[in-house]
Amino acid sequence: MRSAGAGRTPGSSTTTDNFRKTTLPNGVRVVSESIPTVRSISVGAWVFTGSRDERRSKEGLSHFIEHMVFKGTRSRRMHQIASRMEAVGGYLNAFTGKEYTCFYARALDNHLSRAVETVTDLILAPTFPEKELQKEKEVVLEEIKMYEDTPEENIFDHFEDAIYSGHSLAHPVLGTRSSVMGFTRDDLLDYLERKYLPSRMVIAAAGNLDHDRLVQYVAAAFDKSDRENRRFQRRKVNGYRSRHVESTSPVQQAHLLVGTRGCSTYADDRLALIVLNILLGGGMSSRLNQNIREKYGYCYSIYSFLNFHSDSGDFGIYTATEPGKIDRTHDLIIREVDKMRSKKVGPRALSQARSQVKGSIMLGLESMSSRMMRIGKQELYHATYVTMDRLVEMVDDVSADDVLAAAIAYLSPEDFSSVTIRPESRN
Repeated sequence: MRSAGAGRTPGSSTTTDNFRKTTLPNGVRVVSESIPTVRSISVGAWVFTGSRDERRSKEGLSHFIEHMVFKGTRSRRMHQIASRMEAVGGYLNAFTGKEYTCFYARALDNHLSRAVETVTDLILAPTFPEKELQKEKEVVLEEIKMYEDTPEENIFDHFEDAIYSGHSLAHPVLGTRSSVMGFTRDDLLDYLERKYLPSRMVIAAAGNLDHDRLVQYVAAAFDKSDRENRRFQRRKVNGYRSRHVESTSPVQQAHLLVGTRGCSTYADDRLALIVLNILLGGGMSSRLNQNIREKYGYCYSIYSFLNFHSDSGDFGIYTATEPGKIDRTHDLIIREVDKMRSKKVGPRALSQARSQVKGSIMLGLESMSSRMMRIGKQELYHATYVTMDRLVEMVDDVSADDVLAAAIAYLSPEDFSSVTIRPESRN
């Protein structure tokens, strides 16, 4: 432990290799990864709140705020925000998840102050102009329609509704038509006051940057804010019971998603489940792809996926096929799952899966945005930094016994929920 910049920057600081962390007096955490060999920087303002934190009938409010902050702040108008980073060859964007929202900018390294000032302005000083409210509702309604017209996208909302039924994790991130149309400016201001708290914010940056200077920019931005911390408590995840949902849609293929609850981001067997996911449905060489696509030719695409939340998670398998083959495809999926639960994976396949996990992580290091997102999410969930060397060691430590145990613990077919979208019948 050492103070950052010998008293030049406020708060406590930690240094590990090229990673540094400083906590400001108001609780905002500033984390950075210095990469002197590049000429760019990526800066993200992370807020530990998302769609699961919305009140009933306010579904989609987190995502709507993500849109509305770009409509104006106390210091600049909408067109000024839009051109703020583009004017220097960079870009500005945002995304909303179940548990967090991120506003991020990328630019050349000599525009660090502009990037920090821009993303912090969005989360600290949005004005939510009334005249823009209705127009942006129409934009989001079009976004909802776009997803509803895409079964390979909206089937995931139906799946989450099935496995988190009755809990806010089941809420679609975009919200519903009725909830979006009901939003008022006061709703947005109230949510910002209750959820956008300094203690739940992380400013993360990666690239050719100086950490002390980064902290100075962040501290200056928050000096202009009077937002105070308050209690924040999430509703715990409810019990799980499998559900099976079928619907029809004007599509040509039948779409199938099966899965169940998984583990949280804090679970000890999280990495074993990640390796298992690669083996089962994580690429062209995976068991599902080799069997159901290559052997039988039943589908164009099939894959498995994982989501990790702070107190829960989910695992699923998605594919689409000819309607007459959907039941057989389901049976073949369950057969592959049962194989994962009944026999240990061989050393060669295990080694290949571990290499695939490590490769995807290492390739992400070539992007400053990926590095920024990695350290930002690490800080949000774990308040710590895991070096790449340590992460590689942890992946290499995953054994065949660990993978089998994870399969037995989480992949019980009798606990699977399913969502099926079939083509509408034609008379």
